[in-house]
Amino acid sequence: MIGILATTDVGIGAWQFLAIFLLVFALFMILAGIFTAYFGSGKSRTVGVALLAAGIVVGLLAAYSYHTGWIDPHQSGRLGALVWESFLVIVAAVIGALVAVGIFLVAIMKS
Repeated sequence: MIGILATTDVGIGAWQFLAIFLLVFALFMILAGIFTAYFGSGKSRTVGVALLAAGIVVGLLAAYSYHTGWIDPHQSGRLGALVWESFLVIVAAVIGALVAVGIFLVAIMKS
């Protein structure tokens, strides 16, 4: 199983993918929780607090697991680098999505 999870064709290891996935998942759970808790009312506010708490727990567990080497034994102690890589992945995805939507809108509006 380690051989399967060692690397992918794009140069990022599957363990790093898992860690980035968990950190990004946690970040967006936190953001969704804050948004829902602030703008919601009644039960939705409670759901927002639960999302916020779940995001914090998942984020802390993922960060601790990566830092101690449980997720990726070869990258133990490189949590700062992983957070930076996660940030760059998010920025690249957002920029790529915005450019694609912009091209789509220009193409639709011109036709």
